[in-house]
Amino acid sequence: MIPIIGIDLGTTFSAVGYVRKGAPNILPNGAERIVPSVVGFTPAGSLIVGSPARNQYVLYPENTVRSIKRKMGTDETVTLNDRAYTPTEISAIILREMKRIAEANLGTEVSRAVITVPAYFSDAARQATQEAGEIAGFTVERIINEPTAAALAYGLDRGDERQMVAVYDLGGGTFDVSIIELNQGVIEVRASHGDTHLGGDDFDELLMNWLADKFQEEHDLDPRTDRKALARLTRAAEQAKIALSTQPFIRVREEYLLEKGRRSLHLDVEVSRREFEELIEDLLAGTLTAFDQALEDAELTAKDLDKVIFVGGSTRIPLVWEMVANHTGLEPMVEINPDEAVALGAGVQAAIIAGEPLDAILVDVTPHSIGIEVAEWFLGRPVDDRYSIILHRNTTLPTTRAQVFWAMTPQQTSAEIKVYQGEWPIASQNTLLGEFLFENMKPEKPGTPACVTVEFDLDVNGILKVSTLDRGSKQVKQSVLKAAHTRLSPSAKEASARHLEAIWDEAAEGEGAVIEHDPLLDRANRLLDSSAADLAVLADLVQRLQVARRAGDTAKAEKLSDELVDLLYDLEGAEEA
Repeated sequence: MIPIIGIDLGTTFSAVGYVRKGAPNILPNGAERIVPSVVGFTPAGSLIVGSPARNQYVLYPENTVRSIKRKMGTDETVTLNDRAYTPTEISAIILREMKRIAEANLGTEVSRAVITVPAYFSDAARQATQEAGEIAGFTVERIINEPTAAALAYGLDRGDERQMVAVYDLGGGTFDVSIIELNQGVIEVRASHGDTHLGGDDFDELLMNWLADKFQEEHDLDPRTDRKALARLTRAAEQAKIALSTQPFIRVREEYLLEKGRRSLHLDVEVSRREFEELIEDLLAGTLTAFDQALEDAELTAKDLDKVIFVGGSTRIPLVWEMVANHTGLEPMVEINPDEAVALGAGVQAAIIAGEPLDAILVDVTPHSIGIEVAEWFLGRPVDDRYSIILHRNTTLPTTRAQVFWAMTPQQTSAEIKVYQGEWPIASQNTLLGEFLFENMKPEKPGTPACVTVEFDLDVNGILKVSTLDRGSKQVKQSVLKAAHTRLSPSAKEASARHLEAIWDEAAEGEGAVIEHDPLLDRANRLLDSSAADLAVLADLVQRLQVARRAGDTAKAEKLSDELVDLLYDLEGAEEA
């Protein structure tokens, strides 16, 4: 039987879902589970898709295209390698890459697919997606809404009870919210609302402009007028946005960003989570307006909802969780990776069309919120025993979260860190996990209270590591605590083992794979071949990047890629001088 796959054709990332042994899985591309939706041509004219194209963007932005999904259904074109391409054609190239990935994983030809689109997509955009699939060589079995796919991924169609569910989908380039009624296996979209031009790309642009303004204030030169500098700033903004989801501060450094006369100009600025949140707060408020409109269209209120599901990578931003939870009175469900939920659900829909039996998908989450005891000023008096949550319940493991706290007065030099788990606003009503004394705190500026960052790192085994950093003295203290952990039933363990075995097999298939035609490595190798200078650092970095990619360490490979880009700019700038 010819397999049917599910494809999440995303603005920033795409993925392939497929049901194996009764459970939906992501079909990986070597070490990658999701693939950047980026297409480009190398200087030699070779077509590249995914991570190689994403790496190339900061080097050759004029020959690389990102976020094409936003143009679907329009007459706009993009020029690559001296040829104009429609959005449908670029999307077809991405879908063809998804086809290759599926065939490499399944060992057979793949020609049937379910493809997802935002619920708020226009008819023209849906038709363009259908055509892109056909160009890529697929028989498109169905175009399915992303929120519906997410509901399928959560298995919410299998219950007998009637449920009203809101799917809040905030991705890289599009936003939509759908109110879904689930009743005895039938999924019905009651109402949808959204914005096909709102997502992580917009947050990146706001932060990029903020960084560019800082650079211009310091150097009296606008980096947005230079295409490569703009591409580097966009990349730096995206990385900072991601980091600020788990860290309260991040330092953005871009050396040799521009030149003025014979002087090299650098960007070096610290961004706080609060500053970033202030930039995007109005856009997020707009998503709540859309949320209310969808509820009104469905003739419901937030009190009628049973669940809220988070979909899309941008839902990892802490302010998004806080605003939606406060607005609905419900804690959003994030048990499934927001980046993968749509592709997994598309895989489920494909399996339904193929007539395959399905099992539930099981993941491990932290069952309780975790936070610390704090004190607050109220009517001029300190009120203690308050509970500040850092890690919300139902967060998928492993995870890391951090938050900033200030001393009550400039004279305070120590603090007792008490870590609790639970949901009560009074700290002592929750379960105490552990405590330790943090001493010798110093303010960053004289006359101001000391500022302490508290970070929680919770691994898959429920082991909690608490780290505290005094920003004034740079003092760091760590403590390892044991958090409560939900036990899985025997059947759940068996299903989880089957799922992990499938992932292990897929990872083994990707070992030793080499990413060919990567412009980043090509550029590094050309410099190594042509230069007589001592480039031992460059050679070592190239070797470590190749090892990380072959080992499947995606996070390390991405970090090393960024280091390599920066080093290349430094070395090439030195050669030109």
